[in-house]
Amino acid sequence: MKTKSSAKKRFKLTGTGKIKRKHAFKSHILTKKSKKRKLALTHDTLVDKADENNVKIMLRLK
Repeated sequence: MKTKSSAKKRFKLTGTGKIKRKHAFKSHILTKKSKKRKLALTHDTLVDKADENNVKIMLRLK
């Protein structure tokens, strides 16, 4: 089965098997957002435990 192209572009697997993602709200209309907020949105984070199964299915890891 093929992986979902949208998921393939948005998620990466870490060495320990966790799923990494980018933050939303960092693409446009940045003038009204504070520097602190924009900097926090720059860093990657992990997919929440509740969403992990759905993402794994989209990536065909499960």
